[in-house]
Amino acid sequence: MYKNLAAAAWLAAAGLFSFSPVFPAAAQQQQPRPADPLKVGFVYVTPVTEAGWVHQHDEARKAVQAAFGARVKTSFVENVAEGPDAERVIRDLAQQGHKLIFTPSFGYAEPTLKVAREFPDVKFEAVTGYKTAPNVAVANARYYEGRYLAGIVAGRMSKAEMAGYVAGFPIPEVLQGINAFTAGMRSVSPDAQVKVIWLNTWFDPARERDAAMTLFNQGVDVIAFHTGSNAVMAAAQERGKMAVAYHSDMRKVAPTAQIAAVTHVWDDYYKQRTQAVLDGNWKPGRVWGGVKEGMVRVGDFGPKVPKAVRDEVAARQKDMATGRVHAFRAGKIGIDDNVGREVIAPGKTLSDEDILNMSWLVDGVIGSASGK
Repeated sequence: MYKNLAAAAWLAAAGLFSFSPVFPAAAQQQQPRPADPLKVGFVYVTPVTEAGWVHQHDEARKAVQAAFGARVKTSFVENVAEGPDAERVIRDLAQQGHKLIFTPSFGYAEPTLKVAREFPDVKFEAVTGYKTAPNVAVANARYYEGRYLAGIVAGRMSKAEMAGYVAGFPIPEVLQGINAFTAGMRSVSPDAQVKVIWLNTWFDPARERDAAMTLFNQGVDVIAFHTGSNAVMAAAQERGKMAVAYHSDMRKVAPTAQIAAVTHVWDDYYKQRTQAVLDGNWKPGRVWGGVKEGMVRVGDFGPKVPKAVRDEVAARQKDMATGRVHAFRAGKIGIDDNVGREVIAPGKTLSDEDILNMSWLVDGVIGSASGK
């Protein structure tokens, strides 16, 4: 284009060509090219289902897409195993031009850090991770706060004073949940116990169901879980028992069995982090939000739960947001683990560091902290 204009100017100067200063509109004013959308990638540890852990993160992905419209383009890869497979998928997303990648599973932390070193211009969000890097932020939620509140519901509703718990892996986050649930139960039913079955997997609906049935056969009348599907809820519905939904509302599969749901809300966090990348002020921070920040809430009560219990939980939820209630605070008497060792001294509250490194099960839990 520039070569042709130079030739025309030379001819006009020589009187050999009548040069007109009138250009087509496009040539007169170069229209700015619309900016390419920010590509935001998500890696999911299980398939996208109608409820559960991945469902909540995919709802947040949809919220990002809806909030920013054409400014972003989101995509996801589902059912990605933790470990080498995750590393491959995360690297593929970076190579495809994704500039912001969310990896919401504990086992994705190391693969995320490894890939991040290869792509310093890409921002990574290791959700449930704990190690940061110049281009890796970490975020998690205080799920244990919701577990404590759900334990209050279970304690009020259980006639057997015996709950079941189907658990994935014995990592601190899961131990926190079991302990907080037990503490919540015992705050209203001091003799309550919680039986744990470990699966050592996050997603295996058949085994989740079998574990729930085993616990029901052992006399529990209410059940909680920390796995990826809604199989435990379906089992409770089938057996006419009670269950606490995790990650999201699961009344669709357990309309009468569900007594409450511990729900995780990632929408605001994901939108804030996306906005930071768009604005150019993203930083590798650490976030650990809970009830106070709106990242965890308890509600979606089932029809069996009396209004008095709903009101009690709502009041305790407000108290938790203000710090008046804490899942790991001892009263005048200290708190022991389930092998008789004092883990919280009288009148003391566990520090965040102690909670993040939790490796024990509280008194009242029937099971091993080793995952066996």
